[in-house]
Amino acid sequence: MQPIIETKKLTHIYSAGTPFERGALVDVDFSAYPGEYLGIIGHTGSGKSTLIQHLNALLKPTSGQVLFEGKDIWSDPKTTRATRFQVGLVFQYPEYQLFEETVYQDISFGPKNMGLGEDEVDRRVREAARFVGLRDDQLEKSPFDLSGGQKRRVAIAGIIAMEPKVLILDEPTAGLDPVGVESILGNIRDYHESHNATIILVSHSMEEVARTVDRLVVVNDGVIPFRGTPEEVFCHGEELEAMGLGVPQMTRVFNQLRSMGVELPPSIYTIEQARQAILAAKGVC
Repeated sequence: MQPIIETKKLTHIYSAGTPFERGALVDVDFSAYPGEYLGIIGHTGSGKSTLIQHLNALLKPTSGQVLFEGKDIWSDPKTTRATRFQVGLVFQYPEYQLFEETVYQDISFGPKNMGLGEDEVDRRVREAARFVGLRDDQLEKSPFDLSGGQKRRVAIAGIIAMEPKVLILDEPTAGLDPVGVESILGNIRDYHESHNATIILVSHSMEEVARTVDRLVVVNDGVIPFRGTPEEVFCHGEELEAMGLGVPQMTRVFNQLRSMGVELPPSIYTIEQARQAILAAKGVC
């Protein structure tokens, strides 16, 4: 299967040619596939935000390429513009980027810029609102009259309304309570399943990505040292700890049990997995 989006030898230098020159990304080869749910993890300043901003052409590479469906997104201005609609990016704390007078207008901003007709814009706005759990009567309210969690849903709906093939979310659950976290993750999962979209989730929560994504990419000091399934990545516990990351708490506990001679699966992330592993270790079906 060919990647839907990828980078080849991507390098980005901040403040090039000055005493403050810094390589945020260095020769990075990255790929995400159609319909994949991919996680990106890395400590603050690792380069992960710089990476995702290249994927929808917010940043231009110092060198290397970014390809969407096999085409260099910087090959011509039309391709660059089209990519920004097909690769949607939701920033961290997106509620601070709301600016229109009503929720409806905020969600419709992207589809209108795509040049869509009024009926199609309306369909997309209402469908996106339903995806994120907003009622029709809330569409005419000011987004600034909503709760923090509702504002975040409006911001996510504004990206979903463009129906991107790739949806990138930078820490979408940051600052939310457990109920809000599960609600937002459920919204993302629904979009993933209904549109067969590629989801790229950036998160600091090891537990969150471990139980959510199909594959993980680790970014550290501008390079990608590890990539693979959560099980494969979290086997590198000591290295991840040294990068300021770590492994899911449940995996850490069971690694300690393994060191005591208890035979268990390589990675355990949830209470139910833990229960099943304990039963299996005891020989209980």
